Amino acid sequence: MVMSFRVSDLQMLLGFVGRSKSGLKHELVTRALQLVQFDCSPEVFKKIKELYETRYAKKSSEVAQPQPQQHRSPEALSIHSSYDRGSTVARTSISTTNIDYPALYGKYLNGLGRLPPKVAKPEVRLVKLPFYTTLDELLKPTELVPQNNEKLQESPCIFALTPRQVELIRNSRELQPGVKSVQVVLRICYTDTSSPQEDQYPPNIAVKVNHSYCSVPGYYPSNKPGVEPKRPCRPINLTHLMYLSAATNRITVTWGNYGKSYSVGLYLVRQMTSAELLQRLKTIGIKHPELCKALVKEKLRLDPDSEIATTGVRVSLICPLVKMRLSVPCRAETCAHLQCFDAVFYLQMNEKKPTWMCPVCDKPAPYDQLIIDGLLSKILTECEDADEIEYLVDGSWCPIRAEKERSCSPQCPILVLGSSDVNGLLPTPNGNGENGKATADVVDLTLDSSSSEEEEEEDEEDDDDDEGPQPKRRCSYEKGLVSAC
Repeated sequence: MVMSFRVSDLQMLLGFVGRSKSGLKHELVTRALQLVQFDCSPEVFKKIKELYETRYAKKSSEVAQPQPQQHRSPEALSIHSSYDRGSTVARTSISTTNIDYPALYGKYLNGLGRLPPKVAKPEVRLVKLPFYTTLDELLKPTELVPQNNEKLQESPCIFALTPRQVELIRNSRELQPGVKSVQVVLRICYTDTSSPQEDQYPPNIAVKVNHSYCSVPGYYPSNKPGVEPKRPCRPINLTHLMYLSAATNRITVTWGNYGKSYSVGLYLVRQMTSAELLQRLKTIGIKHPELCKALVKEKLRLDPDSEIATTGVRVSLICPLVKMRLSVPCRAETCAHLQCFDAVFYLQMNEKKPTWMCPVCDKPAPYDQLIIDGLLSKILTECEDADEIEYLVDGSWCPIRAEKERSCSPQCPILVLGSSDVNGLLPTPNGNGENGKATADVVDLTLDSSSSEEEEEEDEEDDDDDEGPQPKRRCSYEKGLVSAC
């Protein structure tokens, strides 16, 4: 209905809701479409229907034989074709009488000329992203409809921001130079209504905002031979190329038509940082130590059907991600293990490359399933000189450093310091100890080497005088002796 209104009808409609009535006809049409798309109350719909019936009632009274009036698609579409005279492709695709308005302005805009359907068609839903908080939905997920048999297609979209939305963007803080925290983003996914869809780009995608192309995330290089590089599919930030005023913005999505169906949506979002998500997790995601202790008991509870009884389970205090001591022990509630990873590094890694996979069991660990282990947090403050602990059946714990110390005790002979033996050697006559086992000689290292050498020289001189030269002495150590460690 709105597309067939004259200038006077559009001005009456906009004046009815208190909006500006000045401007060219295509500007009035754009404002009316936005009104219907975002603020279509029953009173507004009634006013549109009244203006529509009034116009065609006058025309039917002028002719002798009234004829059923229908939408004047050529007249309506010529408005939009005159809007962008610089784009040949866009003018061609918009000026066709078979154009699919849901692909341009939203699914429900095409139904203004008839009564709403009784059975609502299921809509495409996108998964919630932890680092993006949705403030407004500017365009519901709308299917990209090919206009011809060409492989490369273009789909335009026209919209404008409200003064409140413009104010939100301008007053938001900067995450980095030139990047605001409040953004207008474009999200693309498969057209599938069975479940929430993840972001997925079509082939040969290009996004043009007004008169400039927007950068799209590139491909990750693959180090494995024969494996195609993957592209991180994230929301595309359009804010820096948009008109932050009441002026209309035109977005053109270029995509490859290779059989799969895609849908696009526009959202006003606030981008979060990993530090903000960590603070939120510390506020609402800490699990009480008593609940964690009950979980440990549940894990170690004796199973009557099992032949193996578990008396304890070891948990490392080192993060498996960065091999450093845990600071904020975290795991997903869906994980079956007690081992934790560091929430700080986990959120930072997913901020750069979102995978949300547990580094311990390699299963999905989304943000809304993360918890901070209150029991392990308490243990980290009490046990600062151990890197591993063991949970016991009763829910208690103990460090494993004592076992490590015992395992490191020396098994080789000990050097006894401070012996009073004159010769420096304490040999065992039979080579056997009390239990009949061979014992090692003990060397006294406190003797004065100079005095012993002088005594030996005097003995050698006496022997030389009496018996002549003697053969060299052999060491009296036993062959199987192991050096001290």
